[in-house]
Amino acid sequence: MPLFEVETDCHIIITWASDEDAATGVVSEAYPSDRVIRLTKRPRDTWVISKTALGISNGTPDVCSTARDCLSKASGDKVHAIRLYMHETGTDLERARKVIESNMVMGW
Repeated sequence: MPLFEVETDCHIIITWASDEDAATGVVSEAYPSDRVIRLTKRPRDTWVISKTALGISNGTPDVCSTARDCLSKASGDKVHAIRLYMHETGTDLERARKVIESNMVMGW
């Protein structure tokens, strides 16, 4: 079954589907209010994300572990977790917000 990359106005979804209509159907079921902007059939059956493109290198501390630790210490309080993350990593407010919110979505 082919792998499709579907970009909507709010999400990028990677899914296996038999064809483009089925891939669009997956998006419609999961996110009925999203509008499909781009639909691409991937040339292979795997998906790879470059850690370098995300700003994660071998010398970079594990941002997920740090963020999850901050969320745990803050008992899930996002604002407090952001402050803790900024304090522990020295990162700016915007980057700390993105990292903490991303980990909250992943179900830290």
